[in-house]
Amino acid sequence: MSPLVRIPQAANEDLPIAGLDGVLGSGLAGQDAAVAPSDNYLVRIAKYVPGEVLAFFIFINAILEQAVKTGGSSAVMAGVPVVGQGALLLGFVLTPLFIWYVREEGDAWFTNAVVSTIAFPFWAYVLGAVAFDDHWDGNLAAILLATLTVMSGLISPRVRRPKRKQAKPPSRPDRPHLDLVEPTSA
Repeated sequence: MSPLVRIPQAANEDLPIAGLDGVLGSGLAGQDAAVAPSDNYLVRIAKYVPGEVLAFFIFINAILEQAVKTGGSSAVMAGVPVVGQGALLLGFVLTPLFIWYVREEGDAWFTNAVVSTIAFPFWAYVLGAVAFDDHWDGNLAAILLATLTVMSGLISPRVRRPKRKQAKPPSRPDRPHLDLVEPTSA
């Protein structure tokens, strides 16, 4: 299973029904029986969560939170003021880069990157990011998370249409010169 949302495939009449190999015997169900199914609503919800970036963010945020607790509003680490917005911005930038890095053939990585990048600040807020310390509210966090979860599953990538073969004009093999030369009047 891909870590990203998959692009749904258009129906193809030439493809056999997946799973009939064991029933009909090998070869009767066809060669391409293993077609990757598209992701359903619940799978899309899970895949749109930028989990790896959130894990990194939780680690960085815990360090920043400890520095703020010990140093107050003027917390300093290695002579540099602690800025929670920097960690938030770093996670916001890393989300689409990470999704681009782990993409595979057939993934809707662009859709996944857009949805996950938009979702990242919401998840950061819910997880108690230092950047939102002055504005954090538990009730708002719960409402935001529930709304984000329901809405993200509704976003589905477009169905990939099979490429059509371009019709070639009929050629006249018996007289190829007639297609290229205009008749002249004598």
